Amino acid sequence: MVTFGQVLFVFLAGLATALATGLGAVPFFLFDEIGDRWNVALWGLASGIMLAASGFGLVIEGLAASEGFPTLLLAGLGAGVVLVIVADFVLDRVEIGGGESETVATETTTPERTDGGQPATDAPLASRAVAGGDARKLLLILGILTVHSFPEGVAVGVSFADVGLDGGVPILGVTVPVLAVFMTVAISIHNVPEGVAVSIPLRSLGVGEWRMVGAAVFSSLPQPIGAVIAFLFVSWARAFLPFGFGFAAGAMVFLVLTEFVPEALEIGERLDGNGYRELTAGVVVGVVGMLPLLLY
Repeated sequence: MVTFGQVLFVFLAGLATALATGLGAVPFFLFDEIGDRWNVALWGLASGIMLAASGFGLVIEGLAASEGFPTLLLAGLGAGVVLVIVADFVLDRVEIGGGESETVATETTTPERTDGGQPATDAPLASRAVAGGDARKLLLILGILTVHSFPEGVAVGVSFADVGLDGGVPILGVTVPVLAVFMTVAISIHNVPEGVAVSIPLRSLGVGEWRMVGAAVFSSLPQPIGAVIAFLFVSWARAFLPFGFGFAAGAMVFLVLTEFVPEALEIGERLDGNGYRELTAGVVVGVVGMLPLLLY
């Protein structure tokens, strides 16, 4: 039976991943900008962690929860991919503004640089809205980002399906599945380069550091909501647990292949070797860091 304490714990785990996005703005307290080399490595690290978490954790758990042929797991994988495609479709077509339309950009979009390594002022809409304090835009963007961030929150929520059962890690009096610990850490680390991506255009607009932190956190606020919804779903309908694991894995892998890796390679075009070395190193470190999942 699901308890309020368990739901609250899952919400706080999702909130922690959202707050981690704010860490992407922390380097700007110390430096004017983050080097491309580190940006590519961070995207690679996030990619490796999420690919390993999906393969070593979510897919294996989904297979273990399946009876016979993993039909629900495969259906979940497909549904996760469809969700990301729909999110991209919405993000590409929603327009907002006055006389000139502004196409919404994802919170992971890094603006092109003009000259001297400085980012262009064509900031993501989330950044411009926070900088300008437009409440109407903020509400609309939150709704759009809910679609975009939901898969990441789902991954956290599904990983908590066995919270309170034996075999987990005791945290604050709650037995937390090992997979949930790894998944929360994985999504949190993944959110750091997203926070950097949100902060870069804000720096070019002259926005203060603490407001940059707020903008970065705002871009991931839907994640704790998605975590709770997914947790309640798989807890109350455990027969669909393989679908939930597949859904989270499909969405995460598709996000990595269609957004994280292309984003890293786009930034890496300005580096020797086009950033492949930094991206590969980040992926390897991320995958190796998740190997302990295979022991549980």
